[in-house]
Amino acid sequence: MAAIPGLTDLDSSMKDDRPTIEVRIRRELASDLGVGVAQIGNALRPLLAGDAISSWRAPDDENYDVRVRLPKDARTGMADLSALMIASSHANADGSPKMVPLRQIAELVPTTGANQISRRDLNREVELTANVAGRSAGEVARDVKAALDGVSWPAGYKYRFGGSTKSMNESFGYAVSALALAVIFIYMILASQFASFFQPVAIMTSLPLTLAGVFAALLLFGSTLNMFSIIGFIMLMGLVTKNAILLVDFANQARHGVDGREPLSREAALVEAARVRLRPILMTTLAMIFGMVPLAFSLGEGAEQRAPMGQTVIGGIITSSILTLVVVPVIYTYLDDFGAWLRRLWQGKPAATAAAPARADVGRPAASDRPAPVEASAE
Repeated sequence: MAAIPGLTDLDSSMKDDRPTIEVRIRRELASDLGVGVAQIGNALRPLLAGDAISSWRAPDDENYDVRVRLPKDARTGMADLSALMIASSHANADGSPKMVPLRQIAELVPTTGANQISRRDLNREVELTANVAGRSAGEVARDVKAALDGVSWPAGYKYRFGGSTKSMNESFGYAVSALALAVIFIYMILASQFASFFQPVAIMTSLPLTLAGVFAALLLFGSTLNMFSIIGFIMLMGLVTKNAILLVDFANQARHGVDGREPLSREAALVEAARVRLRPILMTTLAMIFGMVPLAFSLGEGAEQRAPMGQTVIGGIITSSILTLVVVPVIYTYLDDFGAWLRRLWQGKPAATAAAPARADVGRPAASDRPAPVEASAE
């Protein structure tokens, strides 16, 4: 993992083994002498680990425990430890407990042991931590995952990400939900403002047009689709729909002849809307692009983490601004024809219902249409 680019300050919770002294108790002999395993442990613990007998208040008002234990040389010397006396359950003639030297009932063996044993959910774990420099956390996490997947893990071993990588993965799911809600709210607001169910659909066709630019920009810069990319795409939803709103709103006004102007046909209104709104659309697009350049090119400390957001905005707004002037008028025309067809279909139903009784009397002339009787008289 140390060879992965961008991974720095790699550290592990598994440290080198430290020297320890193993006490191997001769259980049968200790039992004959009246010394149990618990007695040996209770005798060694305060001497080696120490007991807190008091506390001391430092000048900075911090309290510290005062622990009493053997000096360091006595704790680490084999001869000193072997000479430690352990109280037995057997008593002397005067009633005092017999004292048994530790070397008589146990063997002291120098060895090594784990420096620290970490557990999570009752399972042992080794924690690896690192920082990221020069690359985004998502890219480094992807390479780390690929390296760990290539390891043949023994049975019962597994790995999982934690820290900022875990939080980023969880936030990614929340961002996708926010993206879906944003689409729904945009449609509801547009439908209420334009008093139409079809025109908001024409406006929102500018949203898929951004995907081509987004993926192209991420591919060009060598970035990945991560949390910051999703945030950039959410920003794009407001930017690109604004351009389509300018186009559709001007076309509607031109068709209705607002402000005393002569109403235009649908095609003429769309052409005029594209011509008039081209300049403000290009101005806002260029302003947004140049504003995102420092972020997209990682010009700043830690900007490589947020660079995919700027790259997403630049790529998406370029393609959307160009294609909006072509695709949105086409979709607008088709949806307008579809809405007119639905209105004709709906308006035709009442007429068909009213004509039904008349069709039922076909074949029998009405009373007013019957020929009058002819009267004959002889003079």
